[in-house]
Formats: sequence, C-alpha cells, structure tokens
Amino acid sequence: MSDTIRFDVEGMTCASCAVRIERVLGKQDGVETAVVNFAGQEARATVTDSADIEALQAAVAKIGYDIEEIDPDNDNRSITERYDAEARYQLRNVVGAGILTAVVMVLAMIGPDTDWNPWVQFVLTTIVVFGFGWQFHRAAWKQITSLSPAMDTLISVGTLAAWGYSTFVLLSGSGEGFIFFESAAMIVTLILLGRFFEARAKGEATNAIAKLAELGAKQARVVRQGTEVMVDPLELAPGDVVVVLPGEKIPADGIVHSGRSGVDESMLTGESRPVTKEPGSSAFGATVNQLGRLEIEVEHVGPNSALNQIVRLVEDAQATKAPVQRLADQISGVFVPVVIGIALIVLIGWMAAEGDAAIAVRNAVSVLIIACPCALGLATPTAIMVGSGRGASLGVLFKNAEVFERSRDLDTVIFDKTGTLTRGAMTLAAVHAEGDEDDLLRRVAAIESGSEHPIARAVVLGAEERDLTFATATDVTAIEGRGVIGTLDGNTVVIGASALFTDRGWRVSPSVAEAFDEIASQGNTTFLVGWDGATRGVISVADTIRETSREAIEQLHHDGLTTGMLTGDSHFVAAAIAAEVGVDTVVSEVMPAEKAEAISQMQVEGSVVAFVGDGINDAPALTVADVGMAVGSGTEVAIEAGDIVLMSGDPMASVTAVRLARRTFATIRQNLFWAFAYNTAAIPLAALGFLNPMIAAAAMALSSVSVVTNSLRLRRFDA
Repeated sequence: MSDTIRFDVEGMTCASCAVRIERVLGKQDGVETAVVNFAGQEARATVTDSADIEALQAAVAKIGYDIEEIDPDNDNRSITERYDAEARYQLRNVVGAGILTAVVMVLAMIGPDTDWNPWVQFVLTTIVVFGFGWQFHRAAWKQITSLSPAMDTLISVGTLAAWGYSTFVLLSGSGEGFIFFESAAMIVTLILLGRFFEARAKGEATNAIAKLAELGAKQARVVRQGTEVMVDPLELAPGDVVVVLPGEKIPADGIVHSGRSGVDESMLTGESRPVTKEPGSSAFGATVNQLGRLEIEVEHVGPNSALNQIVRLVEDAQATKAPVQRLADQISGVFVPVVIGIALIVLIGWMAAEGDAAIAVRNAVSVLIIACPCALGLATPTAIMVGSGRGASLGVLFKNAEVFERSRDLDTVIFDKTGTLTRGAMTLAAVHAEGDEDDLLRRVAAIESGSEHPIARAVVLGAEERDLTFATATDVTAIEGRGVIGTLDGNTVVIGASALFTDRGWRVSPSVAEAFDEIASQGNTTFLVGWDGATRGVISVADTIRETSREAIEQLHHDGLTTGMLTGDSHFVAAAIAAEVGVDTVVSEVMPAEKAEAISQMQVEGSVVAFVGDGINDAPALTVADVGMAVGSGTEVAIEAGDIVLMSGDPMASVTAVRLARRTFATIRQNLFWAFAYNTAAIPLAALGFLNPMIAAAAMALSSVSVVTNSLRLRRFDA
C-alpha cells in the first residue's frame, strides 16, 4: 500500500538543488516517486510501508540538505511566513554588506595610492565575503563534500577567487593596481540583494494559500446546554449547533437547522451574488451570512471542511510539476558542473592568450556568477503557484500542473446538459392522458416517490401541488438510461422512452405518439406512461437553462474553441437546448457509459477535448477527456474524476478555467524562454570578457527577480 508523505526542505537555493534531492529520494528503498518543489520549499514522496523516514532524511542530509516530515493533522507551517522571515534575514545582511561595500567602492575609485588603502579594502571585503556572505560558503562546502555542486558553489568559488587573488597580490607586494576587492564585495552584496527581492517576491507568489487559510471565522457562537457561548471554531464537533448572525462568518460546514438568509459564498465559488439558505441547505465555513439569523448543525470541521479541502487542492497543484519543466530539470541537474568546467577553460584560455592573471580570474569569476541557474528553477513553479492561487480566488481549482500544459492544445469543449448548461432543478411541465390526467399523474408519482432522482422529485412535487394522494408502489426497478418500471394495484406501470415499451411488445397508440412529439419539441424532457400493455399518456418535466450558458458558449467560440453537448435526453430536447445556448454539436440519447465513448471518438478524430460535467454518470467522461472540469456543486465522484474543479455551477467558470490555464502556461513559456536566453547569451559574453563580475552579479540577481515578477502578473488575471 502506498502513501504520500510531505517534507519541509531546508537549504535549497536553486533548481539543481531540487533535482538532486528528488533524484536521491527517488533511489531510496520504499520510495515509488519523489517530487521536489523549489519555489514551495517542499518535497513529496510516494512511499510503501517499507520506507524508513529516518533513512530518507539521512540520505538527503548526506548531500547537504535537511528534510522534516510534515504532520498532515497538525500542519501549522506557512510558506509565506517562511519567505517573510527569509526576506528580513537577507535585508539585514544586504544593509550591513552594502554599507561596507560602499566604503570599499569609494576607496577603489580613489585608488590605492596610500599603503593603508588596499589594507582597509582587504579588511572590509573580508568581513563582507566571510561574514555577510558566509551562507554561500557554508552551503557550498556541503555541496562540494557531497559531490553535488549547486548555485552556492558557483557564488562561493567566484567570490573566493576574486578575494583570494586580490589577497595574494596584496600580500605578495606586487601588482597593487590589479586588486579587485570591490568586485568580491559587490558580488556578495548584489546577490544578497537579489535574494532579498526573490524571497519577498516568492512570498507574494505563495500567499494565495495563506489568504485562503486566513478566511475562516475566528470565533463560533455555539449552543451549549441551551445557552449561546463563544468558542474557538477548532473546538467545534459534528452535531454542535452554531448560531450565525448577519454579518458574521459561518464557522464550520453544516446543514441549516433553522432560519433563512442570503450567504456570500464568493470565497468558495468566485460568485458575488448571495446564495439563499433555508432549513436543509448546506452551509460552508468562512462564508458570510448577510441577512438573517441562521442556526447550523455542524457536519465537518478542521481538515474535512470545504475550505481546508480547497487549500489542500491548491497545495497539491502547486507541488506538482508540469511536463515542460522536465527539460529545465534535466539542464539544471548538470548545469553547475558544466559551468565550473567552462570557467576553468576561460581561466586557462585567457592566461594563455594574455598572460594576465587578473584578467583571467576576472573573466572566469564573471562566468561563474552569471551562470547561476536560479531563474531556470523559478520559471515553472512560481507561475504555477500564482496561477493556481488566482484560480482559487476565482472559484477554479486546478488539481495538478499538467492541466496547464494540456489546456494549451484544447480545441473542443463539451458540456453535459443537466446541471451544467441547465440548472438541474426539474419542475413538472406537462401531463397528457387519454383518460383522467390526475389518475395518470397519481400512478406516476406512486412509482417515482421512492427515488431521489431530480426528475422523480419533480413529478412527485407536481402531484403534491395538485393535492393528489398516491399509494406506495412495489417492485420498482430503474432501467438505466430508459426509465422505470413498478407495480401498483396489481398492474405493471411503465414510465420511460419508447424503446422501453417496444422492447416489451407494448402498443404505442398514435394519439399518444403525436402528443409525445408535440410536447418533446418544446425542449422538455418527455416520457411515455403506460399500463395494461399499452401507452396511456405522456408526462414531461422542464429544466431551466442557466442565464450565462449562452454567454459562456459565445466566449468559447471567441477563443476559437468548438463547443458541444452530451445528454441522455431525446433528440427533441437536445436540439431545443442546443439551439438556445448555441453549441456547435449535440450528442443525444446517450447512456452514461456512452458519454465516455463519445469523448473518445472525438479524440480519435483528432480533437483535444475538455468535458464539463457534474454527475456520477459524468465521471467516466471526465476521466477520458484531455481536461475534465467537474462542477463543484456536483457529486464527490465527479469532482474526484476531474482535473479542474469549478466551484460554482456557472458555465462561465469553464471559460475562466481555460483562459487562466492558457495564460499560466504562456507565462511558464515566457519564463523559461528568458531564463534559457539569459544563460545562453550571458555565458559567452562573460567568457569573452564583456561582463565584469559586478555586472554579472547584478544581472544574475535581476534575472531571478524578473521571472518571479512576470509570474506575479497572473494575480491580476481577469477572464
């Protein structure tokens, strides 16, 4: 049996660190897969029962990093807080280093015309390199001793080379004009400045989860022994009854016990319109009661609440890797050793060509500093973090990173009809009988009264509204995709499609067939009703089309996508709905299993298909589709099957999902392009002597910040 374990990771400074930890974890006994997220500072390993956590920690420690298992039941960590602390730490370092470096720069510009000038530069630079820059050397030592060089190795070797050469010249008493202590000090200062900006930017990139977690109520008014008392929401338990007054947040998920009000559920669904709550309605923690007093019986608290499940989904998406990241990981894994080799070649080449050690060292140091692969490691995870976080705020939950890449190639979006393009709230629309209409409706209600199906409930409610009383039917059997059969007063009553009657050899009278065609042509879901071997009438229910269905279809067409609809309803009903909402293609009268087959056939014909559905019978189609979008108001099975969860039933959420996924992937590609282009162009320039070490350090720091900043633009995304 496999289980997924999450670890906090300490000591990662670049993408090659993450690749190295991932590789080591993946080789350990009992580990099936391992994924390390550099931007999220987290590792996830799928392990078997034979895995030894201490052995995993020891294996990672050997290569210079520390991992600590995260307790899923007591996960109080905050990545955002960690980055805030990192930003404060680096700010203190950069201020101290900056002050000393400024003095060194002034002394260097004045020139070492006095005996004391270079010695002051030496002292101040030594403090900067070995004091404020000690973090680089400490990490580099771990990396070198474990034969796993990474970004800190490049920084450490580069600054030590600049400092060491200058110190040698100073101590030897020759070549005073060729010391460059200011370069060593400025490299450390600029890289520290880059790490400060990077930590602050990554904190902003990860704060979506923190903001979600902070949305919960801080207090709960619970009824205890007939008295209302204020408690911490964490003290609530299933079965408690909480009172929520207007303007207060609902403290936990539950069922409305009494009261009626409008509730703002925008933090879950992205929709600003209040949702009416009355006895029997579901209520969710962290949503805001707007109008009346509500009493809610608590069902779910803590990790089982809707809010925590959303947080978990966002975290899971941010912890996964998009396929496009594999190339970046492969390059990062071998990048540092290659750069060190290039730097040695540059050092030897310049020495041979110029015979000037100062020039050779300067250019080799420039290569080491400019080549740090930070931007490469941040390109994909920061975009995924910001994109998935923005999606959560809009009511769109991405369950993995692959969906961003798959959405790029989508050309077709197929909708289930009931509960997706329509509300799924059926009402009795028409009754036609060759005899007594009330008698026919009474018989149908008796057969359907034991079912929870929306159509059955609509019929029963319609009969009750007419004040009809009906007996209890026996031997009721649902025929999947066709209808239902039951026994009432000794007679077999059949309700369903015409095939259900013809298969049994029952006669469909011309008048009933004519009435069926007329009612079905109006777009209602229509059934034949019969007993004693013949059809006796027609009954239909109507489903209301959602207000935004047509707009959603138009927007998808605007984006160049083909649209379609799958439904088990008749051709009449499907055609009427399709005409009203404007979809391009319709597949009607499909059995549940046939929905998946219909999607597969589209894929065989060359389409890349997204399917939007909400029911249990939609789960196979959601799984087969290239991108499955499960409506969050639907069943848990459908939500589990989808790649994307749409928290509201609004079809426009599918438009938001497609556009945000595509925008996120476009951002990933932009980041990777600039990261690759930066290193491809910068290393030759440094090797040829066109970049001095200080410019190289500034450029390296800015490249990482620019990638994160580009990802942060996704926070302003609006479909």
